[in-house]
Amino acid sequence: MTATLAKPPVDVSAEPEQPRRKRDVGGFLNWVATHALGLALGLMFATPVVFVFLTAVMSDDQAFTSNLWPTEWHWENFVEVFDKAPLFQYLVNSLTYSLLATLGMLLSSIPAAYALAKLKWRGRNVAFILVIGAMMLPPQVVAVPLYDTWSSLGLTGTLIPLIAPYFLFDAFSIFLLRQFMLTIPQSYVDAARVDGCSEFQALVRIIVPMAKPGIAATALFCFLFTWNDYFGPLLYTGEVKDQWTLSLALATFKGMHIVQWNSSMAVTFLTMIPAVVLFVFAQKSFVKGITFTGVKG
Repeated sequence: MTATLAKPPVDVSAEPEQPRRKRDVGGFLNWVATHALGLALGLMFATPVVFVFLTAVMSDDQAFTSNLWPTEWHWENFVEVFDKAPLFQYLVNSLTYSLLATLGMLLSSIPAAYALAKLKWRGRNVAFILVIGAMMLPPQVVAVPLYDTWSSLGLTGTLIPLIAPYFLFDAFSIFLLRQFMLTIPQSYVDAARVDGCSEFQALVRIIVPMAKPGIAATALFCFLFTWNDYFGPLLYTGEVKDQWTLSLALATFKGMHIVQWNSSMAVTFLTMIPAVVLFVFAQKSFVKGITFTGVKG
C-alpha cells in the first residue's frame, strides 16, 4: 500500500506581477476614457482658479512676468490686503445681504410654489404665466422706478432695497420650487388632508421635508447670485462705502491697485472661498434638486 503525498494547495489568486500591472493600467485608461469629458470640463474650470491663486502668492515684480509658477511664496499677501481695504466689513455686508435674501426667498417662494403646484384654484395657470413673464423681464427695466421708490422712502445707501424684495417675490425661485414640487405625488397631500391636516401643516410636515433637495438647490442659486451681485450694490450703496459688498469692493480695489496684480488676485481668491466651500458641502443636494426639477409639469 503506497502512501500518496498531499500536494501543497495552489494559490489561485496569485498572479504574475506583470499581468496584474497591465490590468491596473488598462483599468485606469478605461476610467480616463469614460470620464474624459468630465475631466476636460473640470480642468477648464479649475485652471482660472489655480492661476488666480498662484498669482496671489507672487511678488509684485514676478506678477508682471510671464512665469506661471512663483519663485517665492508670499503668503503675507493675503494678510496685507486687509490693511489696504476694510475687507472684513465688506465680508459682513455680503453675508448679511446673501443670507437674509436667501431666507426671505425661502419664506416667500415656498408657499407660493406650493399654491401653484398642489392647490387647485381659479386663475392658477394665469398666475404661473405671470411668474414666467416676470422671469423674462430684465431687472434693468424696473431699476429706475424701483430706485425712485426706495429713494422716496429714504432707504437708499443701505442694504434694505436689496434684501426686502426677496421677502415679497422671486420669480425664478418660485418657478424652480414649483417644478420640483410637481414631482411629489399628490396622494401624500391628499392623505394629510384626510388625516385632518391644514394646508399649512401639509406644507410644513409633508412637502418641505420631501422637497429638501429642491429647496437646497434654490437656496444655493439665490446665495450665489446675491454673493456675486454687482449691479444692485452699485446702484443702492455706491455712494456709501460702509455698505459696500465684496463684489463692489473688489471692482474698486482692482481699480485702485491696478499695478499690483498679486494683491488684486489675493482679494479675488478670498472672495471666491465662501461660495466654493458652500457649493462643495451642498453639491449633492444641489445636483439632486436640479436632476428632479422639471421631470413633471
